[in-house]
Amino acid sequence: MKIVAPAGNMERFYSAISATADEIYLGLKGFGARRNAENFTVEELKQAIDYAHLRGSRIFLTLNTIMTNREIELLYPTLKDLYNYGLDAIIVQDLGYAEYLHKNFPSIEIHGSTQMTVANYHEINYLKELGFKRIVLPRELSFEEIKEIREHTDMELEVFVSGSLCISFSGNCYMSSFIGGRSGNRGMCAQPCRKEYKTSCGEKSYFLSPKDQLYGFDEIKKLQEIGVESIKVEGRMKDVSYVYETVSYFRSLINGIDKEENTHKLFNRGYSKGYFYNNDKTIMNRDYSYNMGEKIGEVLGKNIRLDEDIVSGDGITFVSKDYKNLGGTYINKIAYKNEKLILNFPDGTKYIFRNYNKRLNDEISKKLKNTDKKLEINFDFTAKLNEKLNLKIYLEDENGNRILNLEEISETLTQKAQKRAISEEDIKEKLSEIGDSEFTVKDIKIDIDENIFIPLSELKNIKRNAVEKFREKILSYFRRDLDSELKENNQEYFKLEIEKDEPKDLEIRVIVSNEEQKSFLENLKDEYNIREIYYRTYDIAKQSMLSQHNLDNKLASNLYELLENKNSDVMLNWNMNIVNSYTISVLEKIEKLESFIVSPEINFSKIRELGKTRLKKALLVYSKLKGMTIDVDIAENKDEVITNKENDRFNIIRNEYGTEIFLDKPLNIINIMEDIKKLNVDIVVLEFTTETIEDIKKVLKQLKTRKGEYREYNYKRGVY
Repeated sequence: MKIVAPAGNMERFYSAISATADEIYLGLKGFGARRNAENFTVEELKQAIDYAHLRGSRIFLTLNTIMTNREIELLYPTLKDLYNYGLDAIIVQDLGYAEYLHKNFPSIEIHGSTQMTVANYHEINYLKELGFKRIVLPRELSFEEIKEIREHTDMELEVFVSGSLCISFSGNCYMSSFIGGRSGNRGMCAQPCRKEYKTSCGEKSYFLSPKDQLYGFDEIKKLQEIGVESIKVEGRMKDVSYVYETVSYFRSLINGIDKEENTHKLFNRGYSKGYFYNNDKTIMNRDYSYNMGEKIGEVLGKNIRLDEDIVSGDGITFVSKDYKNLGGTYINKIAYKNEKLILNFPDGTKYIFRNYNKRLNDEISKKLKNTDKKLEINFDFTAKLNEKLNLKIYLEDENGNRILNLEEISETLTQKAQKRAISEEDIKEKLSEIGDSEFTVKDIKIDIDENIFIPLSELKNIKRNAVEKFREKILSYFRRDLDSELKENNQEYFKLEIEKDEPKDLEIRVIVSNEEQKSFLENLKDEYNIREIYYRTYDIAKQSMLSQHNLDNKLASNLYELLENKNSDVMLNWNMNIVNSYTISVLEKIEKLESFIVSPEINFSKIRELGKTRLKKALLVYSKLKGMTIDVDIAENKDEVITNKENDRFNIIRNEYGTEIFLDKPLNIINIMEDIKKLNVDIVVLEFTTETIEDIKKVLKQLKTRKGEYREYNYKRGVY
């Protein structure tokens, strides 16, 4: 089992490698699902690639956002440069971008991001057919679901085991996008889930904020036993100490050592096992949503009673009984557990939290200075009388097979010893002295004649030359020549020729959420020229809940509902986030697909650029947009309304699949129906969720009068 570690910048990258991470995921400046992280320049990324490869690690580039046509094509020169240099894999969210990469960079691995929300083996096996090598599973899957997926696919599986949890399924959260144009699917999430909300009863809390995830020895052992290939540590925006300590912790667990974790002492807003043992409300922390640190004491009268030792240099925070931060200070003394500490603290202080652990950070800093991941190399040394010295250097793969052999032969001949002959121990000692390099010697095999003499300087020389050449051989092993590869396979640069589309007469289709809505609209189909009425479906097809998805429904909201659908004229819902022509090209190959709803995350001009396709393009013109799809019951099995500090209202709806949050103020662009024709779409869609019959009547009236409420959301501004 491999550890995939985060790196938000070069310093964190070195930290992850020192902690023995097998694989590192990182972002390019301006791209990926953590655009707010510092990220890497191209030159820094090349530096990281070489550094990792010389230590037996691999580099994954995160391009896991939805991409426009222009962005896909704009990145080509940069990716070609990194591909030729030896980049190992690219993590993607967008189906079209995956195909573009697979065709243009044939020998690089394509990994499906957790942003794809692929939650069952049917979808995974389809992605394998498209050329994917690995899938990062949604955090919301239980162990039993992961196990069942493992039994039905040979795709590499990667599982998040620590770090921040989004309350929404990743890739299916639009709150930040629709509220302020900062899309999580574009790497710019403003984290509205971490804000305070007020319920309909007036209760204020961090209603949508989960604790962080942290698996332990038992969870890692279970994942190992079923053959999960990789575990993933979240934290591209976490600091160096967090990355080092957390990766080291999981390395111990993988090696069978049930080590105590210290991660909670470095970053802490509460921890849980996430969804590993099915849905559990204890994953939520409604008291606070930020890194408070670890609770180390509380106020008793005029003193503080300590639950942990503290040392000079520790940073502490004073917290009220309702978990409001009242300020903080640094400690300038040593005090011990259960001791009463006299310390000035603000009025209202109830708890003491430590947000900087001086002792632990010092220990980690010391380890970082004195540790480095080494690549294990092996030597075969041969010395025969009156022959040249022969030194073979090689690596071994996980199965013990030799890879990357290199042979170095000396200039001088071996002589008969006049005094003391060289011994095998002498040779092993000198060959083992690698010095300050990226390597460590795992095994040395020696075959020498008796009573021979070899100058130690000659031994050092052949070793030094071999190691330096081997270093260059490792780096060159990962280099590629894309032009030669494409020429050899009679391939050319793949770029879609997008044919301009024309305006059409618009069909009207409707999505409903209950039988009352459907019955009402069925009676009015002819009057309003409504072509189809669909039942709204659930975004996520979790492995354990596949039987609940209606495959007779002509509307599909995920790949499972599309691939397994029993109809020949299926419409794909807007949550599939289709924003470019490359994704449309992939979907065109699925014969049963008849139409798709364009993502409401892109603006009108981008919609117009999608071009001609055999599929009918649909545009959402009315909807109380869905902000989140959630897999835990946050409202105790009842519908709820929550309000943020800006007085935006959100409806929380619980159904048989899970929980969904809808914006109370609907998207509504019905008034500009004539202008919509210029976008070259075929269909307009009305989506009804919490609307009453009276609400629906008003919307239908607006279809005729073109007068009424108008709200564009991202159609005008787009998203960052």
